[in-house]
Amino acid sequence: MNNSKTMLAGLSAAFLAAAAMTGCDVKKTQEGDVTVPKYEKTQSGDVTLPKYEVTTPDVTITEKQTEVTVPKVTTEKETVTVPSVDIKTGGEKVRERETR
Repeated sequence: MNNSKTMLAGLSAAFLAAAAMTGCDVKKTQEGDVTVPKYEKTQSGDVTLPKYEVTTPDVTITEKQTEVTVPKVTTEKETVTVPSVDIKTGGEKVRERETR
């Protein structure tokens, strides 16, 4: 039950993050420019990054009670035959031979 709540919360957060990113209003306020020097070492390059004005949406997260159908898993005890492994180490075998 706790894992399903955690998964549901994670999916909700991912959905809200995706919705928040698509709800942004982006305006470019300055153009960018890159000047690359030729093969001379005396010149230096110049980079001007573009500027953006980003207005993010307001996101409100609330909780509400909802009734959902959840499967219940039950277990029961049953007798089954399983393999059994018995191992004798080399040292045990040597001691066994010595005591005979």
